[in-house]
Amino acid sequence: MLTDAQWTILEPLVEARRPHAKVPLSNLRRTMSAILWRHENGAKWRSLPSQLDPWWMAAQTFIRWARLGVWERLLNLVQQRGVQLGMTFLDGTNVRAHQKAAGARRKGGSQAQRDHREALGRSRGGYGTKACVIADSSGRAVAFRIAPGQAHELPDAIPLLDSLPGVPTWVVADRGYSSHSFREHIWNIGAKPAIPTKSNQASVACPDWIYNNRNVVERLWARLKEWRAVATRYEKTARSFVGVLCLAAAIDWIRR
Repeated sequence: MLTDAQWTILEPLVEARRPHAKVPLSNLRRTMSAILWRHENGAKWRSLPSQLDPWWMAAQTFIRWARLGVWERLLNLVQQRGVQLGMTFLDGTNVRAHQKAAGARRKGGSQAQRDHREALGRSRGGYGTKACVIADSSGRAVAFRIAPGQAHELPDAIPLLDSLPGVPTWVVADRGYSSHSFREHIWNIGAKPAIPTKSNQASVACPDWIYNNRNVVERLWARLKEWRAVATRYEKTARSFVGVLCLAAAIDWIRR
């Protein structure tokens, strides 16, 4: 449930980004509270508390706004508070998919094509999704990219860097992002990498006093995964799951 203080901050942001239909949403706060309750608790839409009914209105609103990119725009709007680019952090995590997440329409393709389109795949951790984030110096999410669970994190690194509103001073990431071409890209944009090398690569300087701050992004994932719908993927489509990530990150910005 949203407190009065939280709703005072959130309401103008949602109003600025939601589509305005001919028939206005009669109770925006109740619908937003229902959407947040569902994703924080990972429950079925039909299990919403009675004071947050009707459940179908919250479900339809969330899915429709996800298709329209409202949740991504909401995250972009809260970032007007100021993205801190002294250090930026890249990190990826595997999110296990619930069995109900595998039922999206094939749209004429094979099951494998559908799974790739919806960012679902099987890795050593099981059936799920690889979610990558770029965070600012304060440990707040700036942007997300998702891929099938078996995908590598490195292909998403440059698109995530490009999503920043400016050039960071340092780009901090773990060995999963260790690539000489990626380091060269970081230097070319005017930033400095702090990425340790793998055992089979030539040694490259990685300042400990910078890299030791990487726990900032790990704590970000810990906060986001307090949302059950982030820790476990229940959404059938990639668009809806990205919406969950962006909504959780926007609320994290508001609460910090």
